[in-house]
Amino acid sequence: MLNGIQLKICGLTTLSDATAAALSGADFLGFILYPKSPRYLSLVAYHTLTSALPTAPRRVAVMVAPSTAELAEAVDAGFDFFQLHYPLTTPLETVAAWSAQVGVDRLWLAPKLPPELDVPAETLPLAGTFLMDTFHAAGFGGSGQTGDWAKFSRHRLAHPGHTWILAGGLNPDNLAEAVGRSGTGFVDLNSGVESAPGVKDHAKLQRLAGLNFGR
Repeated sequence: MLNGIQLKICGLTTLSDATAAALSGADFLGFILYPKSPRYLSLVAYHTLTSALPTAPRRVAVMVAPSTAELAEAVDAGFDFFQLHYPLTTPLETVAAWSAQVGVDRLWLAPKLPPELDVPAETLPLAGTFLMDTFHAAGFGGSGQTGDWAKFSRHRLAHPGHTWILAGGLNPDNLAEAVGRSGTGFVDLNSGVESAPGVKDHAKLQRLAGLNFGR
């Protein structure tokens, strides 16, 4: 935790980076199981990596519109939480099936939201946590561009019974401003603490511990 702010470091691919993320104060480590991502980690590689990690921080499987079988494999792998990205065209029945499969408390929904659209109200009962990332038409996250912090704040205030995670273009230089303007208590960093896709910059991770959020 960073001075009262929960922290997830995502896109981890090596033991040294995962260890550095844990030492930076991360409460959650994110592993991307989406093959099209430059930060993709197979479940075989995940098991090899995490076998040498301590039990904490908690581990998050990051997936894109997984099938029932794919999600079952992630559940069997022992992840603590499941962060699922998906297009808004995904049927509500599919999202409800994910919720039933892993449980509301362990599901983090990350709908791909165009700038003009909000999180669909009908999905709110299906997950305890929602992640809002920068909209990127060609992909799911990892663009390195900051999002709409005012939009995030509006969702957080309108639905205080949920946990809201701010993601998208966050780094040690803008994180304090992002926290102040969005009011978030939970942030997700990926490309903003990298030297290359999937390669974490340990100096940037170390800088996180010295940030002051004025809380």
